[in-house]
Amino acid sequence: MTTAIGEQNAKTPTLDRLTPEEFKSVFRKHPAGVTVITLRDQDRMVGFTATSVISVSADPPLLAFSVAGQSSSWPPLSKAATIVVNFLTAAQANLSARFATSGIDRFARGGWSLLDTGEPFLQGSGNWVRGRIVQRTPVGSSFLVCVEALSSSVCDTEQATDQDALVYADRIYHKLSTRSAL
Repeated sequence: MTTAIGEQNAKTPTLDRLTPEEFKSVFRKHPAGVTVITLRDQDRMVGFTATSVISVSADPPLLAFSVAGQSSSWPPLSKAATIVVNFLTAAQANLSARFATSGIDRFARGGWSLLDTGEPFLQGSGNWVRGRIVQRTPVGSSFLVCVEALSSSVCDTEQATDQDALVYADRIYHKLSTRSAL
């Protein structure tokens, strides 16, 4: 029998847990691919940097990511039907920083277009996936958002230049390329 987080089983002793800072320090050392989630909220474009994107299922094609409940992007995301996940390249570290900055118009400096379906996407992204949100689950102080992939654009790496993946670890951007393979 499983026990929900925070519940105590009468036979199980209470276990200590990491503080939020201890937990964050563990994940700072865990490299993650960098994406920017973009969506449209009526006439306003919304976007934020996310390093929590994971593949959930190939059949049906599902992915998921988490977003903090106190994020300024959460209210529009909580009612959005579709989004675009932009997988950033090493040449786009500046976009990641821009979309991670609070209190600015993240789309003001350009570098984006609208898909025929109306969602914004970032020009020059290595790959992107347009998807329909199928589930939003509150987890702790965040939400886990599950998305069914509807369409994508995959960069042809043989014809592209500077398409190395952007990775974030220990508060520093890194480039992941075929030349870094072990």
